[in-house]
Amino acid sequence: MLNPFSPYARIFTVPGSRAFSFAGWLARVPMSTVGLGSVLLVAGETGSYGLAGAVAGTLSLAFAVGSPQWARGMDRLGQGRVLVWASIAYLVLGLSFAAAVVFDAPRWSWFVLAALAGACGANVGAAVRARWSHALDDADDRQTAFAFESVVDEVVFVVGPPSITFLAALVAPPAGFVVGLLVGVSGAFWLARQEATQPPVAETAPGERRSRTSVLSPTLVVVATAYLAVGTVFGAMDVVVVGFAEVQGAPVLAGVALAAYAGGSLVSGLAYGVVRLPGTLVTRFVACAVFFGVAAQGLLLVGSLPWLVAAAFLAGLAIAPVLVAGMSLVESRVDRRALNEGLTWTSTGLTLGVTGGAALAGAAVDAWGAQDAFLVPALGAAAAGVLALVGAVVLRRPDRERVAA
Repeated sequence: MLNPFSPYARIFTVPGSRAFSFAGWLARVPMSTVGLGSVLLVAGETGSYGLAGAVAGTLSLAFAVGSPQWARGMDRLGQGRVLVWASIAYLVLGLSFAAAVVFDAPRWSWFVLAALAGACGANVGAAVRARWSHALDDADDRQTAFAFESVVDEVVFVVGPPSITFLAALVAPPAGFVVGLLVGVSGAFWLARQEATQPPVAETAPGERRSRTSVLSPTLVVVATAYLAVGTVFGAMDVVVVGFAEVQGAPVLAGVALAAYAGGSLVSGLAYGVVRLPGTLVTRFVACAVFFGVAAQGLLLVGSLPWLVAAAFLAGLAIAPVLVAGMSLVESRVDRRALNEGLTWTSTGLTLGVTGGAALAGAAVDAWGAQDAFLVPALGAAAAGVLALVGAVVLRRPDRERVAA
């Protein structure tokens, strides 16, 4: 009997793949815990959610700025060396930030330390995808690997937030933030030690210099811009779902709805990794982006919690396909000497979108009410589809030939 998941079994026959994928799994825990953990920490110590949100936003924006720089270093020096130094700085500054909050240091120092800690966060998801790209020659196998990593992302977001919320509530406000930080740093150190599977560092010819913006090809700009809109949906959903559940008198069901949203992506991610879709990578990306835009329009009809859970699951089905399709397209065209950086810039668009989406959704909930605020994620999703359609004109013109490592 044919095993539908045989493509996943095949990619994990690559030597070292299980170790680097699982290490990357642990190293990605902070992406779902540090922001929420900082909110729980600051709010728990001060009682101010406004201050907590400002600090969390500082962390997120600093990560968006800093992570491409670490990725650039990985391309030039190797993942192992850069991950070690980034992780040490991340750990020291993250613990310093937590201590500053707990011991009531001047408020300005909270923002300074939050910014420095966030800027030291390396994008491990991109680093792991770069390892898969180096290890797998077949494009279909790379699609399967990228789909698996999107499932890992969803699992991290399903398991991480409730776990650290539990720790912060039952142990102490700093517990969730600190535990998430320690798990992530441990995974990063483990990944850094696995030098045999990291992409090789490309040699630069004498006299040759690569521009700091050379990696920002037309393809990457189009995908990252569309991902900015996708990230807006993610950030808005977190805020609007919580607000709607509170209005309905069942705040605990916000977690159920958000889990359904992530669960839809998990299901479609597993499927995307084994189904071989027709068309070019450009066609797949544009189609998946349009599907993402259409699927989220069901949120406009939400009027009860049961329908919210159903609509969230349906909208979630479109998440993994658009993320995998975009990452695969960028990976297929990016200069091999800038593989880590190119994949990281796509995630940077997502991060910036999440920050902006949360702010827009918060203002919309206050101004229009939680139910009408579902317009924010619906419009964000529609924008992602439109941006991909408009960008298709650019995407169909290949970038300059990619350079092999």
